[in-house]
Amino acid sequence: MCLRVPPQLKLCVLLFFLPWSLCGSQSVADSPDTKGKPAASTIQRRFEEKYRSANRLEVTFLERYSESGRIIRTEAGKAYFERPGKMRWEYQAPEKNVFLVDGKTAWFYVPADHTVTRVPAKKSTDWRTPLALLAGEVKLSRICNKIGYAAQRAPEVSADVVLYCELRGASKSSEGRDADGQPAQSGSQGVAYLEVVESSGELVRVLVNDSGGVGIEFRFANWQFNPQVDDSFFRFQVPRGVAIVNGDLGAAQKSASP
Repeated sequence: MCLRVPPQLKLCVLLFFLPWSLCGSQSVADSPDTKGKPAASTIQRRFEEKYRSANRLEVTFLERYSESGRIIRTEAGKAYFERPGKMRWEYQAPEKNVFLVDGKTAWFYVPADHTVTRVPAKKSTDWRTPLALLAGEVKLSRICNKIGYAAQRAPEVSADVVLYCELRGASKSSEGRDADGQPAQSGSQGVAYLEVVESSGELVRVLVNDSGGVGIEFRFANWQFNPQVDDSFFRFQVPRGVAIVNGDLGAAQKSASP
């Protein structure tokens, strides 16, 4: 089955690579929710300060793809981030493959196919590319026009909170919003949801859905700060006998999906 990349994630990719001077200002909904939570801007600051403190990160991840509420694929592995703008996703299940961004080029390597697809990072529409934010200045304002509590989305753990990120370039109309001006729970475009630990700002989950019912969820665990990893880990070395394909990573991902 082929997986479509949600359009708001493509938008997020493009905005992530815009020069900072073009990003403009960001609006944060500062009002705490009815349970006395700290202001959303406080949670945002905790998140940014936590990940900005490290030059390199390592985390265990789980990716789940759903369509019309039904999970159709689950993948797992480890991800690594390094400043400036480098990351490596090593998939271990259900099959091994590597997605790597070396700062200039994005690579997608499927060992079983003996092929690697490459594309300039700025043109990548891959859904993982926006998370390179963790390997940069760690400023949510680079991709979010507005941040606030997602009142209609409960966290999976009581110690967590869920924030919504209205992606830059999303429609400014009130369509798809509830009575409080927040994105509607379902069907909203140009919105990503981040579940973080309230006390520390640690990132736990990222959820994105498109209007067609396709959803992508990232779960993160066991964050490691400044792990011992060689710099060459973030440079892709093409193995002997592997063909290089210049093209769209999204198409390569589809062909690799069941």
